[in-house]
Amino acid sequence: MKQPYELSIAFRYLRARSSNSFISFISAVSMIGIGLAVAVLIVVLSVMNGFEHELQKRILGMVSDATITGYDGPLQDWATMRAQALKWPGVVAAPFVEGQAMATAGVRLGGVNVRGVDPALERTVSNIADITTSGSIDALTPGSFNALIGKNLAETLGVKVGDKILLVLAEARVTPAGLWPRSKTFKVAGIFSAGMYEYDRGLVFVSMADASLLFHTGGRASGLRLDITDLYNARGVAMGFARRLADESGKNFYVDDWTRQHYNYFRSIQLQKSIMFVILSLVIAVAAFNIVSTLMMVVRDKRGDIAILRSFGTTPRSVMWIFGSQGTFIGLAGTLFGVALAALVSWQLGNVVKLIEDAFGVNLLAADVYFLSDLPTQLRPWEIGEISLLAVGLAVLATFYPALSAARQPPAEALRYE
Repeated sequence: MKQPYELSIAFRYLRARSSNSFISFISAVSMIGIGLAVAVLIVVLSVMNGFEHELQKRILGMVSDATITGYDGPLQDWATMRAQALKWPGVVAAPFVEGQAMATAGVRLGGVNVRGVDPALERTVSNIADITTSGSIDALTPGSFNALIGKNLAETLGVKVGDKILLVLAEARVTPAGLWPRSKTFKVAGIFSAGMYEYDRGLVFVSMADASLLFHTGGRASGLRLDITDLYNARGVAMGFARRLADESGKNFYVDDWTRQHYNYFRSIQLQKSIMFVILSLVIAVAAFNIVSTLMMVVRDKRGDIAILRSFGTTPRSVMWIFGSQGTFIGLAGTLFGVALAALVSWQLGNVVKLIEDAFGVNLLAADVYFLSDLPTQLRPWEIGEISLLAVGLAVLATFYPALSAARQPPAEALRYE
């Protein structure tokens, strides 16, 4: 298809020849500069997106979307409340008993959160059954005093499936020998790996009946864990359900949801993403405005050509189109290169990090510091589109002054020195 002569001339200036190889070289450098800046911004945001997604997925796999607990103690009739919750659209509920204890095995110990669950019901509100690497959650039967512990807790205590741990409560009981901490021995029936140090190190699952005996709740539940289909409206749904329960029972309930429990995590990620976007956008701006120097050199080198074109009747607007098209092409080519590079790096970034860790014997992602032990990435099309539009827009803006300078050059002055 025949293209406008302005585009033909612009592309000819970009092609390397013996007479203008330096111009073509600095044009290529400008393209690569924009591409690297775009790639860096996309990769950084993809890592933060992946971290946010994995954190949310793993947190919600272990923590319910919302919980309803009593203000003045355990729930008296959790079975009726659960039946009412199941009538709400998009809501699944499961009871739990929860308390804190000290887990010990020999001389090793660690503080833990003990959660009593019904295995069949717990499957409906969490992914604990899927992340159990050895043993089974089905072993948590009433009266068995079996426990399901996290991978890091098992390493800390030095235990495996079949070994026993002692759960010691902060409460004391009176004995002939005086006050003695309440404790109970549990058998390790399984080990899970949630991929988050907070849970793998500090959470122990036991049977709900056994937890009720341990914490003296008399068969009552500490609360209900809710799984809600409309995840981002979890608090609204839970509050509506709690208000109905309060109206019917005359009692008040405490409602908590995942957005409040882990608000600081997700808020800090969003804040960091915004800051990184602004900072790295400035890098793109610097790379894009390198086009200014590139085009100014082209304009200076092609003064004779511009004068000849003007003498043949080319309008100033056409001259602006020539150099504007050249700068725009540099921006487009650099942006496409950056997007392709970012996709490749994001795809293999996890393997690259593992390779560096193995090669140098370092741990770049300590699970107890970063919550996750691997480096996830997630490319979001709309963010790639925003970054691409930003890069191309800055590139087009950078062509304005050189193109205007070329259009304003008097042909006679230019030809005088040719």
